[in-house]
Amino acid sequence: MTEMTPATPQEVAAALRDASAHGRRVNVRGAGTKSRMGGPAQPADLTLSTAALRRVLAYEPKDLTLSVEPGLPWSHLTALLAAERQMLPLDPPCAAQATVGGVVLANCSGPRRRHYGAARDMVIGMTYATMDGALADCGGMVVKNVAGLDVQKALIGSFGTLAAVTVLNFKLAPLPEATRTFLLTFPSAQELAEARNRLLSGALQPTALDAFSPAAARAFALDGWCLAVRASGGPAVLARYQQEFSGAQVLDGAPEADLWRLIEQFPAAHPYLARAGHPISALADVLASSPGASVSRAGTGISYLAFDHRDALLAWWNNPASARWSRVVEASPGDLDEYWAAPGPELDWMKKLKAAFDPQNLLNCGRLYGRL
Repeated sequence: MTEMTPATPQEVAAALRDASAHGRRVNVRGAGTKSRMGGPAQPADLTLSTAALRRVLAYEPKDLTLSVEPGLPWSHLTALLAAERQMLPLDPPCAAQATVGGVVLANCSGPRRRHYGAARDMVIGMTYATMDGALADCGGMVVKNVAGLDVQKALIGSFGTLAAVTVLNFKLAPLPEATRTFLLTFPSAQELAEARNRLLSGALQPTALDAFSPAAARAFALDGWCLAVRASGGPAVLARYQQEFSGAQVLDGAPEADLWRLIEQFPAAHPYLARAGHPISALADVLASSPGASVSRAGTGISYLAFDHRDALLAWWNNPASARWSRVVEASPGDLDEYWAAPGPELDWMKKLKAAFDPQNLLNCGRLYGRL
């Protein structure tokens, strides 16, 4: 297998054009932190690394816009923005090693998704190379852009199966004045869910709202069924939260940052990880459905269930109770044959899109669970 490290978008496009002309399979990769996600890639004839595509192309702090190449390390990006008190609040796992392109193309997000949205809400434009060697632009560098087709939304979360992204444009958010986290502990998952319901029906709208099973709480040096409420804003806002949660454990400063860093890294900390999409009313049932560590985005209906062994994951997967929710194996070592319980009609549209972008099926073959 040949490996190339192109230094410009034009070199990426030329490599794809040559591979297409010779029918060679191509694997485009960044730091490799998403290799356990989305199903394993099949062997390729050529690997294109984005390691040399790591420039900051444009940064306008006053406009809250940024343009970078996909190989830029995520940690470098967050440090650059923090210096201007700005952020891209995606909170991806493997943040210390991941690249910007990997985060976006795997559609990674974390605890603050409910408040700020996901990558599709932050990416405002892209440049990408197609298998015929063309470089195309979509979107732009302004927050409100209506020119052309919204192709970037198809590329986000595609795991590189459609095109090789060479430039990413973002809209940014200002860092909040301050943050504080309130930790509430309950004797049961049901009581946790009831407290969550009261919070969601009230006036307070936390930046992040995560729930942990006892096994997950222990990994975070906490106890019991735990609800973490992260507030952000000025002194008056934080004082209102303090009044509401007067009996809670309170974290701020470095201890708060350390906790949320552990929470963000939870999906990458276990050999097997399942993701369940469910009504928010099912929070208690989902958290209690496995004896292992479970973390739920308690305000959005997305839960992550960790398993240390393949058999434990399959026991949960084959339990009729868990079949009530939308499930996918988020990450595994690649030893599972079934990743989607029952793909719906969306799969046909995905195949048509794949055929339009990559008619020879040469790009990142095997990703997206081997179905494309």
